[in-house]
This record gives sequence, structure tokens and C-alpha cells, in this order.
Amino acid sequence: MSFFEAFEYVEPPPQQRAVGFFTDSSVCIGCKACEVACKQWNQLPADGQNFTGMSYDNTVALSATTWRHVQFIEQQDEHGKMRWLFNSDVCKHCVDAPCENACPTGSLIRTEFDTVYVQQDICNGCGYCVTACPFGVIETAHAPPNEDGGAHKCTLCYDRLKDGMEPACAKACPTDSIIFGDVEQLRDYAQRRVDVLHARGEEKAQLYGMPEGNALGGLNSFFLLLDEPERYNLPRYPRSPKRAMAKGYLFGLGAALVVAATMALAFDSSG
Repeated sequence: MSFFEAFEYVEPPPQQRAVGFFTDSSVCIGCKACEVACKQWNQLPADGQNFTGMSYDNTVALSATTWRHVQFIEQQDEHGKMRWLFNSDVCKHCVDAPCENACPTGSLIRTEFDTVYVQQDICNGCGYCVTACPFGVIETAHAPPNEDGGAHKCTLCYDRLKDGMEPACAKACPTDSIIFGDVEQLRDYAQRRVDVLHARGEEKAQLYGMPEGNALGGLNSFFLLLDEPERYNLPRYPRSPKRAMAKGYLFGLGAALVVAATMALAFDSSG
């Protein structure tokens, strides 16, 4: 390939239906099959070998080498009865993704499936996406096997999607807690699940990541929770840094005008 051929425009693949995950925490059993399947398919190293003291949660959080994280949340009700809240956390593939907005190199893109993907050969490891993500999902790698300093996160198994295959985590889930499919169809199904749980007495059951009132336009990987979002370490109102940019620009402009006016007065008085 010549130098000029490397910069030729390549026609993008045709747009497909938006796909994502619906993670139903009410049927998650904490088996971590999704974590294992994700690591195996993406050839990520094993981690979380140390006892953390956080129940049976040994991976603790999402990272550059852990793209699915099963939370073990111990909860005590008003009668002193204990229960576990399980939830398989993952990249949210936001409709208006802050990480994509913050990327200065174009490494973070939206695929034809409306998922957010990191092009590793373009990422320069600046870390802007890390600070922009309100969920703490994406991370730069500084340890084996990816010591490139680049950003890494869930790809929603983009390689499998291109071959018409289901993502590895959803394929491995034994209870269908993780359901992959068309986002609009998943949202309809999720609402029906909430209605069923409410009828069974789970009054706090709620959907997290729906487009209504969401500053990120909704999440293509969304969740059914059995308690408040904060209980699952999820922000109730996730924010995108670009939402505050207009105010920042106006503040900067105002400050520049004040400085200019002050200097003009100073020069005028000295003359």
C-alpha cells in the first residue's frame, strides 16, 4: 500500500439496526459466566485473584482487562433479613457517548450497529475518554498483556456482530439475565418485566438507562435494577462534559472581555 492509498476514503459498512444489552439483575445468580466468557473470547488475562472483603466480588470494578463485572451487593431489609443483589455491569454504549465526544483522535467511533468501539491503532492513550465517562467504564492499559497505554473497554463483541453472532457474555448467561438484541425491542420487553416484578411486590424495581430524561440520550446497554441506582454504584443523573461547554465558553469570553476592557482603561489613563 502506498502512502497516498493509506489516506484514501473507504466507504463505511451499511448502517444496521441498533443493538445492545438488556441486563435483568432480578434473574442474575452471580455465577460470573459472563465475565469468564468475555475474557476467554477477547483473550483478556485473569485478574481479581486477591480477597477484597467485598462479599464475593473479587474483580471490584470494570477495567482495561475486565469488560464485564458481576457485582455482589449485600443488603439487609428492615426485618434484618439479608439478601444479595447481583448485577452484571458493562459499558453502557451511550447514545450520546461522552467518551466518543472527548476523543481527540477519532479513535472512538460508532459502529454500524450503533455501538461504541475503540480503534486501537488510532488511540494515543491521552485518557480524555477516561475522565469523560460518567460510569468509570473505560480505562487505559499500563499492564500486561496490553501495555500500550491505550484505552480499552467492552466492544459489544464487534467481531462477532459482523459475523451475525451473539456477544459472548449473552451467549454464556445461563439464566438469560443478559439479553442481546434490537434496542427498541429490548426496551419494550424490559418494561413488561418491570410490570411483572411490580405485580410480585418488588416495588423498587426500575429500569436504568431509558432515553426519557436521560442527558446521554439513553443507554444501548441498560439495566433492570431492584433498588436505587446508587446502590449499584450507578449515577442517578449521568452527565456529559459537553453539556457544560457552552457555559464554559461564555464564561471564558466574558473573562476575556473584562480583561480587554481593564487593559484599555489602563492604557487610556496612562496616556
